[in-house]
Amino acid sequence: MTDSEVSVLLHCAAWSGLLESQVQAELSDRFNRQTDPTVEHQIEEVWTERVSKEPWLFNGSKFRLHSFRLASSSSASPKHPAGTHRPHAAVLSGSAERNGPVSSQESDDQKAAPLLTLRLGLTCYKDYLGTNWSRRAAELRRRGEVEFGDPRALLAQPLGVGGVLCTDDGQVVLIRRSQRVAEAGGLLDIPGGHPEPKAVCERLGRRVREEQIGVHMMQPRPVVSELFSSVCAEIRDEVNVPLSCLGAPVLMGVALNHTSAGRPSAEFYVSCSLTSDEVRRLYRKGGAEASESTDIIFLCKTEVLQLDRRSPLWSELCPSAKGAVLLYQTVKPE
Repeated sequence: MTDSEVSVLLHCAAWSGLLESQVQAELSDRFNRQTDPTVEHQIEEVWTERVSKEPWLFNGSKFRLHSFRLASSSSASPKHPAGTHRPHAAVLSGSAERNGPVSSQESDDQKAAPLLTLRLGLTCYKDYLGTNWSRRAAELRRRGEVEFGDPRALLAQPLGVGGVLCTDDGQVVLIRRSQRVAEAGGLLDIPGGHPEPKAVCERLGRRVREEQIGVHMMQPRPVVSELFSSVCAEIRDEVNVPLSCLGAPVLMGVALNHTSAGRPSAEFYVSCSLTSDEVRRLYRKGGAEASESTDIIFLCKTEVLQLDRRSPLWSELCPSAKGAVLLYQTVKPE
């Protein structure tokens, strides 16, 4: 199934998803956005205009997905609800610009669990608004291709996270976004947000301001930990489900949101020990980010697996939810 709003950059169907121990990060300033005086001036203009209208906006640092490498590993296969798999693995690598999805397919000459390396730099919310979310995004993509051989070289490309949350009675959680949020107001979404570089620094005992954060202050393993733990934190804050009721996140893959110039989001499957009725009651009590949504909806797993562009509900899904559904249908992480 295809949809102009989203595409799948990477899926891990051969292993029914990856656990935290099978993902690593490579951090470098080389993976930051390419800068250009004209682009920097335009970013400042966009930010000044937005802040004048929305003075509460906060320019937080974010991780930037530059590219990835999917290689074989001698580590054991993941043990999650999908069962234990010992597939073959091929070495694959790619940038965050692909004509089609890269899949974790088996190779005949190696028997090993997969290992995904995410090459990450740093960016910020201000740069995202001035590039990916700018009316000049198409022009920036063209310049990136011509000047750097990469259409996303001048884009912020902040890496988001999203969680397909499945209750103990087999229901998948969707929330209806508030009309007051910046993007996709009124549409159905999954819980999600962004891993935070500042949280990694604080975990390592570094107390720094957002604008002082650099990749040299961080270590790869805590960054991966933040990537996986942040999706559970978003579920806690948006749905009001305690962390103790959530299973270990399983990375299904990375989807691209083409309504924001191909912004990437790592999509996870997260099991929950509570029933849909229990989750509904907790949601109605309100969590830390209750203002971001107005309602909670449950779909049985079979319905989610059968969703496509012909389904009436499809048009109600925001791009991030569509990407997560496509990955869930492909990876089948249970």
